[in-house]
Amino acid sequence: MSKNKPENGKAKGRPRIVSSAHLAAGKGGEMSEFEFGLIVASNAFSRWTVRCMGAAGQGIAGLAALDVLVLHSVNHRDREKKLADICLVLNIEDTHLVTYALKKLVKLGLVSGNRLGKEAAYSVTAAGRDLCARYREVRENCLLDTLDALGLDAGDITHLAGMLRALSGLYDQAARSAAVL
Repeated sequence: MSKNKPENGKAKGRPRIVSSAHLAAGKGGEMSEFEFGLIVASNAFSRWTVRCMGAAGQGIAGLAALDVLVLHSVNHRDREKKLADICLVLNIEDTHLVTYALKKLVKLGLVSGNRLGKEAAYSVTAAGRDLCARYREVRENCLLDTLDALGLDAGDITHLAGMLRALSGLYDQAARSAAVL
């Protein structure tokens, strides 16, 4: 058995790090460890997006992590986006959260909206595009350069991203199952 493979409920040579021991009991240990890592990573990522956007020049407006993600989504490929499409891509069920973020971004002049029949479509403004470009520069300097210095393989990161997407599908299916219990 390899050094980090589970053995008797914990990884060999180290205690399992979980947020809730009652969820790690029985056959749920590995998933509890993963979930705790996901919680910590999710909160760190949210904090990072806000601080990176602040360093890019938009700290005064108080953008939340979701606002930053919505701005990047609207900026993606420089095409108009409908609310439903933004929610689908970001896997957000509560459309009112994205609607609020879009209103905030429109008010700041980073996004503009126009009507397409009964729906609104959103585009990034020149100011929004410039802010996203500055965000990218800060990201490269603060995050990607450090990532390179750690020597992590790009293929491993791509594999991890695929695993996270696959696990998100597992959680979505489990949520549907739980909704009908």
